[in-house]
Amino acid sequence: MNADLPELVRAAHERAKAAGFDRSCDPDVGRLLAVLAAQVPEGGRILEIGTGLGAGAGWLVSGLWPRADVTVTTIESDPERAGLAAQGWPEFVHPRVGDALELLAGLGTFDLIFADAGAGKQVGLERTIAALNPHGVLLVDDMVPYPGVTWDEEFVRRQEGVRQTLLNHDRLVAVELTHGSGVILATAR
Repeated sequence: MNADLPELVRAAHERAKAAGFDRSCDPDVGRLLAVLAAQVPEGGRILEIGTGLGAGAGWLVSGLWPRADVTVTTIESDPERAGLAAQGWPEFVHPRVGDALELLAGLGTFDLIFADAGAGKQVGLERTIAALNPHGVLLVDDMVPYPGVTWDEEFVRRQEGVRQTLLNHDRLVAVELTHGSGVILATAR
């Protein structure tokens, strides 16, 4: 594994390789996550929807390090993946298992949200937006297919719905960037 990756990210990639999981956070998107995490205010809150095997959470923690004043909540719907990813986190990281849309209602609001799963991005995006604090930042990735990957028409339609919602939402100021897997970065007004 690439030696320039933070330790928690490297460990997540090793878990993903062992499990045959090929949807870990793109390193370019991860580096952006680290930058965004670093700007979260003291006592802030971060939410990741779609833990996978922990690469995105690893990037978020790497941006915070050595701070421990921010809470990072990461949600994974698949119990097996969640179990594999739940190891080795600092105390301020709170892995959750379950449906993100059901859990969102009881989690409060956040300064930074990384929506990296269908639930909370393609389905229930309004709930994710509602969970942003004023001036909170939302990042969604995978807005363009990876080289060699073909999206079916339904997936393209859903991603276009995400794009239009974020770029035209009254509560958000948003920009689409051709960075990594294609991202939309939005800030709550």
